[in-house]
Amino acid sequence: MTSLFLAAQAAQGGAGFGGMIFMLVAIFVIMYFFMVRPQQKRQKKIREFQNSLSDGSKVVTGGGIYGTVKRIDQAKNTIDVEVAHGVVITVDKGYVFADASQGQPNA
Repeated sequence: MTSLFLAAQAAQGGAGFGGMIFMLVAIFVIMYFFMVRPQQKRQKKIREFQNSLSDGSKVVTGGGIYGTVKRIDQAKNTIDVEVAHGVVITVDKGYVFADASQGQPNA
């Protein structure tokens, strides 16, 4: 009788472990669709914007500086941004996140 009882407990323990594994997998899938995937889409949109920059584009840098693109150096991956009349700064292309001509930046 006790061997049947022990066998039943072992069978229940195995099912509980499988359910726990299923829950962990479900949590990771939910995290992927609600956190990772939207972030990847945002990064792709920013990368497309950075690659479509041209002279005269109004941009916002990662530091919150608004300016106009004056020159793009593909070799060094930098952009010269005019922030005031006659004041030009050089910024890494990866730190230009938004189009300033659209009102609110989407970065």
